[in-house]
Amino acid sequence: MDYVSDDYKYMGLALEEGKVAQSKGEVPIGAVIVLDGQVIGRGHNLRESDRNPVAHAEVLAIQEAAQKLERWRLSGSTLYVTVEPCPMCAGAIVLARISRVVFAVMDPKGGAAGTCFNILESPWTNHRVEVTSGVREEEARALMQSFFRSLREKRGK
Repeated sequence: MDYVSDDYKYMGLALEEGKVAQSKGEVPIGAVIVLDGQVIGRGHNLRESDRNPVAHAEVLAIQEAAQKLERWRLSGSTLYVTVEPCPMCAGAIVLARISRVVFAVMDPKGGAAGTCFNILESPWTNHRVEVTSGVREEEARALMQSFFRSLREKRGK
Protein backbone atom coordinates (compact mmCIF):
# COMPACT_ATOMS: atom_id res chain seq x y z
CA MET A 1 0.00 0.00 0.00
CA ASP A 2 1.39 3.37 -1.00
CA TYR A 3 0.39 5.40 2.04
CA VAL A 4 1.16 8.80 0.53
CA SER A 5 -0.95 8.50 -2.63
CA ASP A 6 -3.69 6.42 -0.95
CA ASP A 7 -3.90 8.85 1.95
CA TYR A 8 -4.27 11.76 -0.45
CA LYS A 9 -6.93 9.95 -2.48
CA TYR A 10 -9.06 8.74 0.41
CA MET A 11 -8.80 12.02 2.30
CA GLY A 12 -10.30 13.56 -0.83
CA LEU A 13 -13.34 11.33 -0.31
CA ALA A 14 -13.55 12.42 3.33
CA LEU A 15 -13.41 16.05 2.18
CA GLU A 16 -16.30 15.34 -0.21
CA GLU A 17 -18.30 14.00 2.75
CA GLY A 18 -17.43 17.16 4.66
CA LYS A 19 -18.82 19.25 1.81
CA VAL A 20 -22.06 17.24 1.93
CA ALA A 21 -22.30 18.04 5.64
CA GLN A 22 -21.71 21.72 4.93
CA SER A 23 -24.46 21.74 2.29
CA LYS A 24 -26.84 20.56 5.03
CA GLY A 25 -25.76 23.30 7.43
CA GLU A 26 -23.63 20.89 9.46
CA VAL A 27 -20.05 21.40 10.62
CA PRO A 28 -18.16 20.14 7.54
CA ILE A 29 -16.53 17.01 8.91
CA GLY A 30 -16.41 13.92 6.74
CA ALA A 31 -15.06 10.42 7.17
CA VAL A 32 -14.48 7.29 5.11
CA ILE A 33 -13.26 3.84 6.14
CA VAL A 34 -11.17 1.80 3.73
CA LEU A 35 -10.33 -1.91 3.87
CA ASP A 36 -8.23 -3.62 1.20
CA GLY A 37 -8.60 -0.67 -1.16
CA GLN A 38 -12.40 -0.56 -0.88
CA VAL A 39 -14.49 2.08 0.85
CA ILE A 40 -16.62 0.20 3.38
CA GLY A 41 -18.07 3.13 5.31
CA ARG A 42 -18.83 6.80 4.80
CA GLY A 43 -20.17 9.47 7.08
CA HIS A 44 -20.54 13.17 7.62
CA ASN A 45 -21.77 15.13 10.59
CA LEU A 46 -25.53 14.97 11.09
CA ARG A 47 -25.84 16.24 14.65
CA GLU A 48 -28.06 19.19 13.73
CA SER A 49 -30.13 17.37 11.09
CA ASP A 50 -30.75 14.32 13.27
CA ARG A 51 -30.78 16.25 16.55
CA ASN A 52 -28.39 13.57 17.76
CA PRO A 53 -25.27 14.42 19.77
CA VAL A 54 -23.48 11.23 18.67
CA ALA A 55 -24.12 11.63 14.92
CA HIS A 56 -20.46 12.40 14.24
CA ALA A 57 -18.92 11.53 10.86
CA GLU A 58 -16.65 8.85 12.35
CA VAL A 59 -19.42 7.11 14.29
CA LEU A 60 -21.69 7.01 11.23
CA ALA A 61 -18.88 5.65 9.04
CA ILE A 62 -18.07 2.98 11.65
CA GLN A 63 -21.72 1.94 11.83
CA GLU A 64 -21.96 1.65 8.05
CA ALA A 65 -18.73 -0.34 7.80
CA ALA A 66 -19.79 -2.75 10.55
CA GLN A 67 -23.14 -3.32 8.85
CA LYS A 68 -21.49 -3.85 5.48
CA LEU A 69 -18.99 -6.37 6.86
CA GLU A 70 -21.56 -7.89 9.24
CA ARG A 71 -19.11 -7.65 12.13
CA TRP A 72 -18.06 -5.06 14.68
CA ARG A 73 -14.31 -5.68 14.42
CA LEU A 74 -12.89 -3.50 11.66
CA SER A 75 -9.31 -4.77 12.00
CA GLY A 76 -7.08 -3.92 9.06
CA SER A 77 -9.11 -0.85 8.10
CA THR A 78 -8.10 2.79 7.90
CA LEU A 79 -10.39 5.66 8.85
CA TYR A 80 -9.86 8.97 7.05
CA VAL A 81 -11.40 12.02 8.70
CA THR A 82 -11.09 15.72 7.98
CA VAL A 83 -10.71 16.79 11.65
CA GLU A 84 -8.97 15.05 14.54
CA PRO A 85 -11.40 12.72 16.32
CA CYS A 86 -12.99 13.81 19.60
CA PRO A 87 -12.82 11.58 22.70
CA MET A 88 -16.15 9.87 21.88
CA CYS A 89 -15.08 9.05 18.33
CA ALA A 90 -11.61 7.97 19.45
CA GLY A 91 -13.25 5.56 21.89
CA ALA A 92 -15.45 4.16 19.12
CA ILE A 93 -12.39 3.77 16.87
CA VAL A 94 -10.55 1.80 19.57
CA LEU A 95 -13.61 -0.36 20.29
CA ALA A 96 -14.07 -1.09 16.56
CA ARG A 97 -10.40 -2.18 16.36
CA ILE A 98 -9.67 0.14 13.43
CA SER A 99 -5.97 -0.21 12.63
CA ARG A 100 -5.13 3.27 11.40
CA VAL A 101 -6.55 6.79 11.49
CA VAL A 102 -5.54 9.53 9.08
CA PHE A 103 -6.80 13.03 9.79
CA ALA A 104 -6.27 16.43 8.21
CA VAL A 105 -6.66 19.15 10.86
CA MET A 106 -5.83 19.06 14.56
CA ASP A 107 -8.56 20.05 17.03
CA PRO A 108 -6.94 22.18 19.76
CA LYS A 109 -10.15 22.25 21.81
CA GLY A 110 -10.92 18.54 21.99
CA GLY A 111 -8.75 16.40 19.74
CA ALA A 112 -8.20 12.90 21.11
CA ALA A 113 -5.54 11.67 18.68
CA GLY A 114 -2.64 13.54 20.21
CA THR A 115 -3.63 17.18 20.57
CA CYS A 116 -5.56 17.35 23.89
CA PHE A 117 -5.74 13.62 24.60
CA ASN A 118 -4.22 10.55 23.00
CA ILE A 119 -6.84 7.86 23.32
CA LEU A 120 -5.87 6.18 20.06
CA GLU A 121 -2.33 5.35 21.18
CA SER A 122 -3.00 5.06 24.91
CA PRO A 123 -1.16 2.28 26.74
CA TRP A 124 -4.25 1.88 28.96
CA THR A 125 -6.55 0.61 26.22
CA ASN A 126 -6.68 -2.89 24.78
CA HIS A 127 -6.03 -1.68 21.21
CA ARG A 128 -3.60 0.85 19.73
CA VAL A 129 -4.27 2.75 16.53
CA GLU A 130 -1.60 4.05 14.16
CA VAL A 131 -2.14 7.79 13.60
CA THR A 132 -1.14 10.01 10.67
CA SER A 133 -2.01 13.70 10.72
CA GLY A 134 -1.81 16.67 8.37
CA VAL A 135 -2.97 14.95 5.17
CA ARG A 136 -4.62 17.62 2.97
CA GLU A 137 -4.62 19.88 5.99
CA GLU A 138 -4.89 23.15 4.05
CA GLU A 139 -8.02 22.01 2.20
CA ALA A 140 -9.73 20.77 5.34
CA ARG A 141 -8.82 23.93 7.26
CA ALA A 142 -10.19 26.11 4.43
CA LEU A 143 -13.44 24.12 4.46
CA MET A 144 -13.84 24.60 8.22
CA GLN A 145 -12.90 28.29 8.08
CA SER A 146 -15.34 29.04 5.26
CA PHE A 147 -18.14 27.31 7.18
CA PHE A 148 -17.54 29.22 10.40
CA ARG A 149 -17.01 32.52 8.54
CA SER A 150 -20.37 32.03 6.83
CA LEU A 151 -22.01 31.19 10.16
CA ARG A 152 -20.63 34.35 11.77
CA GLU A 153 -21.83 36.46 8.81
CA LYS A 154 -25.35 35.00 9.10
CA ARG A 155 -25.46 35.67 12.83
CA GLY A 156 -24.14 39.20 12.32
CA LYS A 157 -27.08 40.12 10.10
